[in-house]
Amino acid sequence: MLLAIDAGNTNIVFALVDADGSIRARWRIATDPRRTADEYAVWLHQLLQLEGYALADVAAVIIGTVVPRALHNLSVLAAKYFKVTPLIAGQAPATYGIELDVVEPATVGADRVLNALAAHRAHAGDLIVIDFGTATTYDVVDYQGTYKGGIIAPGINLSLDALVSAAAKLPRLAIEPPRDARVIGRTTEDQMHVGIFWGYIAMMEGLVARLKAEIGRPAKVIATGGLATLFDHRTDIFDVIEPDLTIQGLALLHQRATA
Repeated sequence: MLLAIDAGNTNIVFALVDADGSIRARWRIATDPRRTADEYAVWLHQLLQLEGYALADVAAVIIGTVVPRALHNLSVLAAKYFKVTPLIAGQAPATYGIELDVVEPATVGADRVLNALAAHRAHAGDLIVIDFGTATTYDVVDYQGTYKGGIIAPGINLSLDALVSAAAKLPRLAIEPPRDARVIGRTTEDQMHVGIFWGYIAMMEGLVARLKAEIGRPAKVIATGGLATLFDHRTDIFDVIEPDLTIQGLALLHQRATA
């Protein structure tokens, strides 16, 4: 099986992917570039056993990362414990194989290109991919599969952290939908919930409307990332939610590189 590793700014996702592209198991750990290959191995060994697998069941490893400092230890993990040379998303032979129609292609995050690959593979036409992570990214992929650029906005947790850290009397809240659709908060906590949650939805709806107007053709909106389901029933801008889009992109890239 393939071990696909998506190293983001906040979390690293490890996923076991079968030959047919099915995800058999997935695990998430906080991103820490100082974490060694040995630490990863102990953690993964135990989780693999809980799912009925062993280290020997992993025949290949592919890594996509937006945290360059994490790459070395993840590569050592692949070589030392899985006895394979990992593929690195964006590097030969695992080059993306799509056109990045932006001013600085080298600066586009691996996760965003992987999302574009997987989204275009699964859906026809023009696409807007919204990925909820440390930042919330909006990526535009045209009907030919060309990456056209997009938007980077602060993630909802980042927005809340900035608000709480800058205002001494505001409490720290869990990110959750308000109890109802009212936007006139009656308590400080209610007002914060409204501002963060409905304010974030208003931002998303406004940005998607502007993106669609600029694209000038019908565009399907695909949401991914851990917080996508939080907003699903409070807005109608999502056409589909693909929770594992980045992992699917890694699996597709591995398939192409080893074909």
